[in-house]
Amino acid sequence: MADPRPRRPARPREEVFATARAAIAEHGLAKLTMAGLGKQLQMSAGHLLYYFGSKDQLLLETLRWSEDQLGARRREALTDPTLDPWQRLDAYLRLYLPEGPGDPRWILWVEVWGRSPASAELRQGQQEIEAPWQADLVALIEAGTATGHFTPGPAPARAAQLRALLDGLAVPIAIGLPDAHPPTALTHATSVATTLLRT
Repeated sequence: MADPRPRRPARPREEVFATARAAIAEHGLAKLTMAGLGKQLQMSAGHLLYYFGSKDQLLLETLRWSEDQLGARRREALTDPTLDPWQRLDAYLRLYLPEGPGDPRWILWVEVWGRSPASAELRQGQQEIEAPWQADLVALIEAGTATGHFTPGPAPARAAQLRALLDGLAVPIAIGLPDAHPPTALTHATSVATTLLRT
């Protein structure tokens, strides 16, 4: 005999990721339950676990989805022929830094970093997600050097230095420390980038 209960269609992955990102940003991963997330999506916790396996995997895939969205904007800015290398660098810095306290994308990063020491899977995923940011910045620095906008120097090392600075500026903003503000962070990042790439 056929099951008389109507089946709800599975939610698109985009909706799952968007809902998970909002829930993690608001409450943190520790307070997120698969049952609670499933209730928001009108899905069972078992269904979510079938697709993601664990909260850690859900976190990682949500971060990957979030960064893929931003990656499209980053690539568009970095290939804009109307911008010179300094303007492209400014666009990169603005996209990298949080928009403000509680920025959902950055809260995901904070959660991943906090859980990575205990999970090789998260560490590997984190490296994969970070790699395009590094590669794009290296390419930008190399292009700017080739056109004479930037002084010669090892692009991978300079890119790593800039990204370390950006991470250090970003986390206090994302977690809402009172003296951390996006405009100030952008000013600091621009100043250091200018010194690094012009000397």
